[in-house]
Amino acid sequence: MGPIQIAVHGAAGRMGQRLVALALADKDLRLAAALEFAQHPRLGQDAGSVAGVGVLGVPLAATLETACDVVIDFSTPAGAMAITEICLARGIALVLATTGLESEERERVRQAAREIPLLWAPSMSLAVNLAMKLSAVAARALADHPAGADVEIIERHHRFKEDAPSGTALKFGEIIAAEMGQSVARHGREGRPGARPHGEIGYHAVRAGDNPGEHTIVFGLLGETLEIIVRATHRDGYAHGALAAAKFLAGKPAGLYGMNDVLGF
Repeated sequence: MGPIQIAVHGAAGRMGQRLVALALADKDLRLAAALEFAQHPRLGQDAGSVAGVGVLGVPLAATLETACDVVIDFSTPAGAMAITEICLARGIALVLATTGLESEERERVRQAAREIPLLWAPSMSLAVNLAMKLSAVAARALADHPAGADVEIIERHHRFKEDAPSGTALKFGEIIAAEMGQSVARHGREGRPGARPHGEIGYHAVRAGDNPGEHTIVFGLLGETLEIIVRATHRDGYAHGALAAAKFLAGKPAGLYGMNDVLGF
């Protein structure tokens, strides 16, 4: 069996370039196609040259003309929906890493997973997904704490990120609420909101510089505090996770998968 043929959707972006570069160094993978939106100024240029790893013979293209086993999407919500339809039409497995999808777009992803293997995760990072597991354990242990536990989620990302809070932060909140029962999402505070209700999770989004991603999950008790902190120092952590997801997904039956499946949690 030869290497897994992958296509990178969003190949000229910050994450896409790292996927191209790291796939080149992985003997189990071969870059079959590099995709970008139709008006991208670098269409036609070699994806390897754009990524700074030399000529690969794979031009940036607006359409998927080459056969492949798995598409990895790091693009925009509109781009993610477009590539989902292409993968559906051609029966191609899809690793969907784009965040900021609206509710109807998320539902379309779930529908697509009935027909193709689709791995969808708000973060491809091994460390983030391990932190999610630890957060679930902590939330379960503190759910019935006699003094109550207040949960706040602080996330920091680069100035270019368009959605807030991050999809990863929202996933942390979803996991914790499933264990502790919070029903209110509080996005920041100002003025005089009064005493903090127990049944809410606070979200706080910081956008500054080139921070590739940082999440702090605060479990506040009376007299003590537990914090779970996970931070990226480079985008390669996300890229390595996405490539591992592509390897996992190749050849799988139709269904909706997550990083927990990749990691064996």
